Amino acid sequence: MATAPVYCTHKELKRVYPQIDAFDTKTPIYGWATVSTNKYAAHNSGLVSQLFVDGEDLGPAQSAHTDLNVEGEWFYNSAEDICYYYSASTPADKLMEAGEEFTTMITQFRTDASRFLDSKLDPNLPREQLKDKSGNFDYMIIRSSALIAAAFLIRASDPTNEVATALMEEAQGNIDALNTGGAALSWQTTRDASRGIIRDVSYTDGSVRPVDTRGTWNGTFDLIRVMIVAGGALDGTATYSVWVKNADKLGNQQGNQVVTAEKINGDYQSLAGGLQIRFAGESKTSVATATNEWEIEVMGAAEHIDASGVKSVHNSRWL
Repeated sequence: MATAPVYCTHKELKRVYPQIDAFDTKTPIYGWATVSTNKYAAHNSGLVSQLFVDGEDLGPAQSAHTDLNVEGEWFYNSAEDICYYYSASTPADKLMEAGEEFTTMITQFRTDASRFLDSKLDPNLPREQLKDKSGNFDYMIIRSSALIAAAFLIRASDPTNEVATALMEEAQGNIDALNTGGAALSWQTTRDASRGIIRDVSYTDGSVRPVDTRGTWNGTFDLIRVMIVAGGALDGTATYSVWVKNADKLGNQQGNQVVTAEKINGDYQSLAGGLQIRFAGESKTSVATATNEWEIEVMGAAEHIDASGVKSVHNSRWL
């Protein structure tokens, strides 16, 4: 049976909530008494699924306390709630803790959060299309599952924590937006998709770049390729070229060239298929850099709209 996907990594979880390491759920164990030479016991220890000594994971438990005869071996008697430990030195001088290895615990919380998110998303959202065209989960999915995982972990030790509540509120807002069409995943066609979604392929910070498109794409799906051919200022020096799809290739794979070395003037200029493009820089002295490149994802104006929640002001979206 296929394994259900986990939507965020440990690193992505930490990006959403950098303080996550502070919520390690290990619990100290006190009250160790001598049982026999080098063998100690802590009564009423609570469940010990894994034993740690000064932060070191001691590995799997032995089958019985009578088997303990090597430094660091341990056993938990669940019927009597007693933890046994074998050592040449007293555990009173060590930090004895019960719990899970932190990475293992984080993995479980990430998995739980992913399944929780699945249960909250509209069943009509196809789970296989929660990924973008590069095979990565959409950031809305990543962030939402990370927010939920962080909230779950915090609440495991502090059920009324206000930070956890705020994290869950943001996650719920994301879920509501996805379910109502107020936010779109990358596979969904939105009302502005026929005007193009601009993505960097290669870009030099501070250089002139495409900042807007206008018009309506009169074809079907394509990834239009736009490249700076000659670098320089917007005074007739800098030029750009454009490629669209042909029978064999999409535009970003260099299908048919439809604009060749056109001078960039800062106004709306030819793109393709009923669209125009406008270039601009961060300041009036910005220059274009040769070989900088973008792809513009377009959908036909007549294609089905999956997400209808759009604002009245048009902005090209940078992904």
